[in-house]
Amino acid sequence: MRASVIGAGLAGCEAAWQLAKRGVEVTLYEMKPARRSPAHVSDSFAELVCSNSLRSDELTNAVGLLKEEMRRLGSLIMECADGHRVPAGGALAVDREGFSRAVTEKIRSCPNITVINEEAAGIPDGRVIIATGPLTDGAMAEAISEKCPGTDLHFFDAVAPIVTLESVDMDSAWFASRYDKGTADYVNCPMDREEYEAFVAELQTAREAELHGFEDSGVFEGCMPVEVMARRGLDTLRYGPLKPVGLRDPRTGREPYAVVQLRMDNAEGTLYNMVGFQTHLKFPEQRRVFSMIPALKNAEFVRYGVMHRNTYLDSPRLLDRYYRLRSEPRISFAGQMTGVEGYIESAASGMLAGIETAREMRGEAPADFPQETAIGALGIYISGGSVGDFQPMNINFGIIAPLGYKVRGKRNKNAAISQRSLEIIEEKRRSI
Repeated sequence: MRASVIGAGLAGCEAAWQLAKRGVEVTLYEMKPARRSPAHVSDSFAELVCSNSLRSDELTNAVGLLKEEMRRLGSLIMECADGHRVPAGGALAVDREGFSRAVTEKIRSCPNITVINEEAAGIPDGRVIIATGPLTDGAMAEAISEKCPGTDLHFFDAVAPIVTLESVDMDSAWFASRYDKGTADYVNCPMDREEYEAFVAELQTAREAELHGFEDSGVFEGCMPVEVMARRGLDTLRYGPLKPVGLRDPRTGREPYAVVQLRMDNAEGTLYNMVGFQTHLKFPEQRRVFSMIPALKNAEFVRYGVMHRNTYLDSPRLLDRYYRLRSEPRISFAGQMTGVEGYIESAASGMLAGIETAREMRGEAPADFPQETAIGALGIYISGGSVGDFQPMNINFGIIAPLGYKVRGKRNKNAAISQRSLEIIEEKRRSI
């Protein structure tokens, strides 16, 4: 039995791993290092092009549940992420280079996976999972368009800058986690009202990089550039990524007017990214405006923010709950191009597509992860569970089947949903 996987991002690597561990011979096509997309800088697989955070690791959060489901189902991505964790309070953040190297080594050393370091010119014959990502272009984009009319849907994704820790003025900042939750893993850079309002005023009028066809309405809400948020109102950032709630400045004993948080980006703790500061400002403008933050007045930027156009399928019309193309079921898709949003969601789609493809090739019944599980709910959402215009979606408890009985308190309810889901996953795990 042989299947092809196109693309060695998080979704493609997870899909290839799930196929291979079930006895399927996998040909994995990856265009790097010969060619990279505009968002990639490394030759490693599973490159994290935006934040290094995989978000909450708590079971009262839907993405925390999804991660735990994947761990129990034998996820390659979660194994490597857990092995390269860096401090981030209640979140799971990773050393992005160590994580990607670990995934690459696992994939390249797997006897059932053959890596072809070249760009796939088209869709291969036989069973194939396409995980080429939201920046797919060229011959592959044309091949997908022929199979999937309506791939011109899009949104814009943005990347936050990274600074060196030694360049942060720690006389103006302090280490802490919000509400003292977990260890003090974030560098908190406070601003008073005058500093904040001056910062927002400059941010609202700062010069943006050229990006053909960009409009504020085309931005995915989960990756909203800070300049777009600033234009939405003076206090928008204070109620968003600069929210000071739960943080007390040790110098004053009070909550600041606004706080910019920095999160560790590598295991050595020398690099920190600006949390929530996705942007597509021109590079000199990023230095000028972001240096208005007192603690970052002398910041050394090792990477500036960038922005790129993401393309995704009209999945409710095109795909089934197994991420298979309805019109040609030998072809499956995985990753952000299906309309799942986020690193973990992309990997989860690759996991489900890999598991279900392997089971079909082995003549076994589908695993059929139900809507009571996070991994199943995502597949059901993208295949027809959305209402109105289809938009990329992070995992959330709203798309998971409700309990059917009342539980007092949101956290208690979410915990009960997670417990139910993990019981189902344990049952599934024994049979797949």
